[in-house]
Amino acid sequence: MKTIEVKPFYIIGITVRTSNMNNQAANDIPLLWQRFINENTIEQIPSKLSNEIISMYTEYEGDHTLPYTTLLGCKVSSLAQIPRGMTGLAVEGGTYLKFTAKGDLTKGVVIQKWVEIWNQDLARRFTHDYEVYGDKASNASDAEVDIFIAV
Repeated sequence: MKTIEVKPFYIIGITVRTSNMNNQAANDIPLLWQRFINENTIEQIPSKLSNEIISMYTEYEGDHTLPYTTLLGCKVSSLAQIPRGMTGLAVEGGTYLKFTAKGDLTKGVVIQKWVEIWNQDLARRFTHDYEVYGDKASNASDAEVDIFIAV
């Protein structure tokens, strides 16, 4: 875990409203990923800054046990053009804790890191938390995914 300052940024992508209760997110988020891939969403995002995929958790109704929105998309230079069926979000900067999940994505390495995060006594803001799937995540069996927690 490392404390870093994140500059404000914009993101555009597709969303699902979900919750960690009753394993709802364990069903909803993989379906969102499947839709993102099957609909080639990454190619439809305008003003993309890179092909890094961001999995953003926002609009929390409280803490991580209550409903929230997951947005799967990319950082963009502007929210001027948001395609129909997508959502744009302005993420305020601030202080974040950076965690890194390393290992096999197909064996739940990211959710294991989240369980570790949930079990820590962190001064979380529950505004915008996110994962970054970049070049280091391209090999699913030996991936690195950075997780940023707003504090």
